[in-house]
Amino acid sequence: MAHVLALDQGTTSSRAMVFDADGKICGQAQLEFAQHFPRPGWVEHDAHEILQTQFDCARAALAAAGVAAADVASIGIANQRETTVLWSRKTGRALAPAIVWQDRRTTDHCAALRAEGWSDDVRARTGLELDPYFSATKLAWLLEHLPGARERAERGELAFGTIDSWLIWHLTGGRLHITDPGNAARTLLFNIHRHEWDADLVARFAIPEKVLPTVVDSVGVCGETDPDILGAAIPIAGIGGDQQAASFGQCCFATGMAKNTYGTGCFLLMNTGVEPIESAHRMLTTIGWSGVGQTVYALEGSVFMGGAIVQWLRDSLGLIGSAGEIEALARRAGDSGGVVMVPAFTGLGAPYWDPNARGTLFGLTRGTGAAQIAHAALEAIAMQTLDLVEAMQLDGAGPLSELRVDGGAAANDLLMQMQADMLGAPVVRPKMLETTTLGAAYLAGLGAGVWPDTRALERQWQVDRVFEPALPEDRRLARRAAWVRAVACARSWGHT
Repeated sequence: MAHVLALDQGTTSSRAMVFDADGKICGQAQLEFAQHFPRPGWVEHDAHEILQTQFDCARAALAAAGVAAADVASIGIANQRETTVLWSRKTGRALAPAIVWQDRRTTDHCAALRAEGWSDDVRARTGLELDPYFSATKLAWLLEHLPGARERAERGELAFGTIDSWLIWHLTGGRLHITDPGNAARTLLFNIHRHEWDADLVARFAIPEKVLPTVVDSVGVCGETDPDILGAAIPIAGIGGDQQAASFGQCCFATGMAKNTYGTGCFLLMNTGVEPIESAHRMLTTIGWSGVGQTVYALEGSVFMGGAIVQWLRDSLGLIGSAGEIEALARRAGDSGGVVMVPAFTGLGAPYWDPNARGTLFGLTRGTGAAQIAHAALEAIAMQTLDLVEAMQLDGAGPLSELRVDGGAAANDLLMQMQADMLGAPVVRPKMLETTTLGAAYLAGLGAGVWPDTRALERQWQVDRVFEPALPEDRRLARRAAWVRAVACARSWGHT
């Protein structure tokens, strides 16, 4: 019973891994699923395709590991956060496509609430910005636009959840409608100080309380799967939003430790300990995880377009045939040739929170080619991360001693060197880059007793490579100044 099954349901793919008690991967599987863009600014997923791919991956990973479901100690779940599903409690069917965290259809709703003066109150209660990124206005939109949905919700016939809740509902055959504090804290409806759904906010967003899930600890057994799903009843013992799980997988257990995940977006979390720290520079104050008698808080910065920039270069521009080709292409240029890309395709996240900003390329000349654009794209990822670090430091965080990195794009050596150069601090890449999945396993393994404490996990964490800053200060400052000018232009474009 020393194996743990980790389910990592992400924005573009579902993944499952089986780990043993030494933290080694015994089997894994991954499947992509369709992205839907029905209107400009809208991003949707088929919630049932998410289920199918995630369950297929779980079965395939168990088969690859040669591990029977009956021999799995626990399941851990990491999930794309904020993505919103509304479904029938009777049938388990989603009423509409899932509204993805990147979706901007509720921009006007958020603007109206800000105009009414709700921003400060929302931030004080939830630690979040009043932005379409989060779940509350997405849920309100579904209740408003789906015929009969509000009436059915008020009668208790419907359930709302982020992807963790959606998965657990179906894993347990509809017996459990739950979430953890880290996911609840991303909805704009959860009071992170009182650890409960905030009645005033629930009323303000016009959300029927009966649709909300029960909040349980991130670490600890909360139920078990229906035997028909995977072949045996398996305890569910860990739940974490993808970025919280990644921080856990990076063993950022001490106050002040920070990690950055380079996935579809980029997400930097800094552990701030057992007390929430209010940001004065538009970082998010959020819950990392809860369990074993305490709640851990974090400061977070969210970048909407990270690895998704590389996907755009591949799928929309055809500059590369696969994501892995971008490093070689960018290296051919040597530098960006003065080109600056601001990838505000879905607005800008922290620290700007500007849904009207639009993607831009500056500094193009007749000499600009695919290599320079590729170089500028990677530099844009590094610059957006530096925006987050600088804001956290303005909030009182100390100098960054190192940044732990993970996610698919962290395998790109050129990007990691750019990041170290722009930060002026070491970038530390672990041997296990899929730390979101690993974090789901760690949460579940702790919850089920596979590992006794976090010290056991720290002993398993291993460094692959450390990238030391090497860019001369004058060149670093020049590139930074160009980025700041470009961001100002990208923001003004959306407001004309």
